[in-house]
Amino acid sequence: MVSFDAEAGYREAVSEAKAGADEGGIPIGACLVSRDGKILGKGRNMRVQSKSAILHAEMSALENTGRLPASDYEGATMFTSLSPCDMCTGAMILYKVKRCVIAENKTFVGGEEYLKQRGIDVVVLDDPECKALMKNFISEKPDIWNEDIAL
Repeated sequence: MVSFDAEAGYREAVSEAKAGADEGGIPIGACLVSRDGKILGKGRNMRVQSKSAILHAEMSALENTGRLPASDYEGATMFTSLSPCDMCTGAMILYKVKRCVIAENKTFVGGEEYLKQRGIDVVVLDDPECKALMKNFISEKPDIWNEDIAL
């Protein structure tokens, strides 16, 4: 399970996912936490709201983190409500994120194995709340889900 210090980052990622759902978007949230436990940035999937091709939750969290020295990203933990896609996986590798904590990966499995191959710790929590968020979204808006995952 997530350590006490990391709990705030995890809660923020889930909160962002819920906010995205409330806005009519894809309910995926993320939060980047520094190695010393400080929240650097958080975000949610904004593809629907912003009509963006790339604003997935992890990308949004990085964007909201702002421009920092590379050393500030290195060793950080990315909390995400859903397994990261290839684009978000690449961004985590690029910024030398140390750990990726995933709320659920039953709905979608992204680049978890590649993260592990690149030395990044991957933790999957199997969170029922996040599974339910995604299940409801896919049931209500399958066209948007299929668009996002390129089906």
